[in-house]
Amino acid sequence: MRLAVFGATGGIGLELVRQGLDRGHEITAVVRAAARLPAGLRDRVEVVEADVMDPAAVAPGVEGRDAVLSAMGSRERGPTTVHSGSVAAITEAMRRAGVRRVLTVGAAGMVADAGDGLFTRYVLKPLVVQPLFRHSYADLAASEELLRRAGLDWTVVRPGRLRDAPPTGRYRTSWDRCVRGGHSTVRADTADCMLSLLDDPASAGHIVYVTS
Repeated sequence: MRLAVFGATGGIGLELVRQGLDRGHEITAVVRAAARLPAGLRDRVEVVEADVMDPAAVAPGVEGRDAVLSAMGSRERGPTTVHSGSVAAITEAMRRAGVRRVLTVGAAGMVADAGDGLFTRYVLKPLVVQPLFRHSYADLAASEELLRRAGLDWTVVRPGRLRDAPPTGRYRTSWDRCVRGGHSTVRADTADCMLSLLDDPASAGHIVYVTS
């Protein structure tokens, strides 16, 4: 497939590029600065430098692609519009280009539901995790609402607390509800999950939780 990857210089984004290339996909990395891509990857992908908040700027990275994967994220804990602003621009560019498939990265911590254990559901998430990341989670919620209203074939992948490690090859997933005991997720597993869901039409319109 011809894939556009946003956030390609981040932890999950780099894994999407590496693993996507390994699977034989043609990758377009949409980034603010091409120099931030490792040289070994930069030579193997098409690079589009763009302001990811501007639909016209990201259009060259979206046109003619089969699907879009966004691993955009904010490193700050204060108010942010990184998620919602980028999703608004990406989905607008996709509609104009006639591209329908899009997968984005969310966060399992933003929701506590029946899939969680009692401690996680009633103590850990509402009293610790959600207050700590309230600004990022609010922006993620806004971005997911934009996806739902965009009329595209969207899937949100929500990992647990992210960590760096080699891919486990044995991660667990759950659709539309949290994974019991899903406290952390390897970034490489998150990328593998997203790439595996690309050509699964049944996953469109669903939130997929993933934990290592």
